[in-house]
Amino acid sequence: MNAPAPSHPGPPSPIALTMGEPAGIGGEISLLAWLNRDSTTPCYFVIDDPDRLAALARSLDLDVPVKTIDQPADATGVFPTALPVLAESIGVSIRPGQPNKKAAVAILRSIDRAIELVERGEAAAMVTNPIHKATLMAAGFEHPGHTEYLAERTGAVTAPVMMLACSQLRVVLTSIHLPLKDAVAQITSAAIIHCGRITAAALARDFGAPSPRLAVAGLNPHAGEQGYLGQEEIDIVVPAIEQLQRDGLTVSGPFPADSMFHKAAREQYDAAICLYHDQALIPIKTIDFDGGVNITLGIPIVRTSPDHGTAFDIAGTGRASPRSLLAALTQARMMADHRTRFDAEHDSA
Repeated sequence: MNAPAPSHPGPPSPIALTMGEPAGIGGEISLLAWLNRDSTTPCYFVIDDPDRLAALARSLDLDVPVKTIDQPADATGVFPTALPVLAESIGVSIRPGQPNKKAAVAILRSIDRAIELVERGEAAAMVTNPIHKATLMAAGFEHPGHTEYLAERTGAVTAPVMMLACSQLRVVLTSIHLPLKDAVAQITSAAIIHCGRITAAALARDFGAPSPRLAVAGLNPHAGEQGYLGQEEIDIVVPAIEQLQRDGLTVSGPFPADSMFHKAAREQYDAAICLYHDQALIPIKTIDFDGGVNITLGIPIVRTSPDHGTAFDIAGTGRASPRSLLAALTQARMMADHRTRFDAEHDSA
C-alpha cells in the first residue's frame, strides 16, 4: 500500500520518541525496539530519564547500552551502538504497573519537547509512547487524550482525525471513544466530509498517493438495504459521499461493513472511512494485532503511536512486544520523507 520512500541527500533528522507513562511498558518497548532493530528501523532517540532506562534494561537483562545525548543531531552517531536518550528527569521513584501522578510533569514535558523539536526541524517526526490519562488528569491535565493535546499545542486549524494503519489496511474514524448509542447519534454528513477531506489530503502529502481512493462504510446491516434496514445511509452517508465527489475526490460507498475488509475489497481503496470505533478497529486488529499504528491526521507535524495502551499488567516483566512501536517508528519515517518531498515539489511548482 505504501509507495517507496524518497531518498535523502544526507542523513535525515532522527525521530523523537516520548517517554509515555513510565509505569507502563513504554520504557521497555523503547529498549526492545532498539534491540530488535534492523536495516529498516529509522534512527530515533527517546526523551526520557536515562538512569531509569538503564536500570530497566538491567532489570530485564537486556543488552541495551543507554547513552545520553545533548541534542537530536547527536543521535545519528550514537544509534548504531547505543540507545540515544535526551535526558528528561522524572524525579520520583517508579514501580512497574503503579502509576504516580508526580511523574505527570516529566511525561508532559517529554511530549512538549518532542513537539518543539519537530517544529524546529531538529526531529523529523514524533512517536508517542502510551500515556495513562487518569494519571495526567489527576495532575490537572484537561484534555481527553494525546490527540487533542497535540492539536492544541501545534495550533491545528481543524479537528484532528485518527487513522489506524498496518501494511494491509488503513482505517479512519469519524468518532472515537463514545458509547455506541452516542456514536450513532453523532454520525453526521459534516463529520464524514471532514474525515474524507483530511484523509485525502494526508494520503497525498504523507503517503505518496497523489490520487487517493476512499471507501465509506455503511452504518446498518447491508448498508441499510435501500432504507429497509435503516435510513442513515440515505439521509447522512450518501449526501456526504456526493459532496466529497463534488470536491473532486475519488470516494465510493456506502459499503456493508461485513464485506469491505477482505483482501480483494481492500485492494480497491487506499483508506476506509468508518463510522464508529469498533467498525474500524476490529478489522485492523484482526489483520495485524501487533503491528497496527495510530496516526494523527490534520495536525502540522507527523505523529504516530503504537496501537496499544500502557499494559500495566505486564509492565516490567519483559513480555511486552515492540512490534507496534517499530511499525510506528517506520511509519513516521515514511510519512516525514513523503511530506518533505511533497512540500518541496509543491513549493517549487
